[in-house]
Order: sequence, then structure tokens, then C-alpha cells
Amino acid sequence: MKPHLVTEASKVIKDPQILINVVSRRVRQLNSGRPPLVVSTGERLGIADLALMEIIQGKVTYDASIDPNA
Repeated sequence: MKPHLVTEASKVIKDPQILINVVSRRVRQLNSGRPPLVVSTGERLGIADLALMEIIQGKVTYDASIDPNA
């Protein structure tokens, strides 16, 4: 993962545990064949970097009001 993308995504999702969970879930989705929601800027990016860029650009979000235990 590119450190500058982690820093930028941390500004969007401030809780590190939630950020990790959102990135992990999106990486699983991308690995299973879902298409990326962003276009690579020519920079060689890994799947986790794509997930971070999606978060930074607001393409992937989370809803803090949803109780995962419900």
C-alpha cells in the first residue's frame, strides 16, 4: 500500500479499525471480480491502493449507524 493513499483515506475515515475493515471488504470484492470504481492515474496500483483511492474519492463509504450485530 502506498503511504500517501493511507494518509488521505485516513482523513475520510478517521477510525483506523473501520478504515481497515472497509479496505479489507473492498479488496475481497475486487478480488472476486467486481470492477474498480476509479480509473488508475497511470501510477501502478495494487488492489488495496485501488480500494483506498475509492475511499478518498468518495466512491466507497460506510454507514456508522448500521449495527453489524443486528
